Amino acid sequence: MPLSEQEQRLLEEMERSLYHNDADFVASVGASRLRPNYRSIAIGVLLAVAGIVALIAGVAIAQLWLGILGFIVMFGGVLIAVTPGKAIRSVPGPSAPGRRPAQAKSNQGFMDRLNDRWDRRQDGQ
Repeated sequence: MPLSEQEQRLLEEMERSLYHNDADFVASVGASRLRPNYRSIAIGVLLAVAGIVALIAGVAIAQLWLGILGFIVMFGGVLIAVTPGKAIRSVPGPSAPGRRPAQAKSNQGFMDRLNDRWDRRQDGQ
């Protein structure tokens, strides 16, 4: 269902307000994107397939140690394949005067930062 003109204008106004008032929040949300690490995915898939083959071979020839080793290799391969890639971060701009250092912000939780931001707005800062 398409938005009416009034709803579109209201949405655009809210977006401009968000970019204007919460530039640091917009930058922190949009700045980190995970890039898939194709090498670890390929190695993980190959290890998982090798582990499945070893598991089946261990069951087929009745060798318990080979089946257990195959399971461990398969499990390790899956873990390697699903680990997140490296984060791509943009370079932060100069901090505004009166702001806390970046290290103090990173030690706080997400909700704490939102509460601090809310308190600053209520105080008129």
